[in-house]
Amino acid sequence: MADSAIRYYNENARAYFDSTVALDMGKLYGPFLKHLRPGSKVLDAGCGSGRDSLFFKNQGFQVTAFDASKEMVKLASELLDQKVLLMSFEDLSLTEQYDGIWACASLLHVEKAKLSRVVAELAKHLKDGGVFYISFKYGREEYWKEGRYFNHLDEDTLKEILQEVPELRTEQLFISTDVRGYRSSDQWLNAYLIKG
Repeated sequence: MADSAIRYYNENARAYFDSTVALDMGKLYGPFLKHLRPGSKVLDAGCGSGRDSLFFKNQGFQVTAFDASKEMVKLASELLDQKVLLMSFEDLSLTEQYDGIWACASLLHVEKAKLSRVVAELAKHLKDGGVFYISFKYGREEYWKEGRYFNHLDEDTLKEILQEVPELRTEQLFISTDVRGYRSSDQWLNAYLIKG
């Protein structure tokens, strides 16, 4: 993630936290949860507010969460009552293997040219048979807004990226509407990938 994007989230951490922490992501959890057993290890990659980590922790999973913004890490750590790691996708430092990796609306800040490499690096930390959820704004645009880079993917561009990561196969793919009412015209591409 670019320094300018990290700066944006550091400067707007509280507002971003408040606007996202209570969103209902229930429809997205189901296809992910069916691959997890009680006590599974879950990595929340680019956890933002920690909303999804809290849900997984409350399900009894062992959750590791990281984010590139120091201020978001502070807020997420408080929410989860556990340490959240300060780390970026381009600078991963993980030692464990996980049953599930959750990257909700976070990889969209990784430049498209670097995306397959970042996904492959994350996949190294996924156990065989593990589930990997990723989501992107739907489309093909790449742009900068308020210091943040965004990449949008559709089915074909996602397929091109995943061709570079052959150990992952797509189990489920669907388009959803943004759960924030004022963003209801925004669509998201949701992908559930399985390793092996």
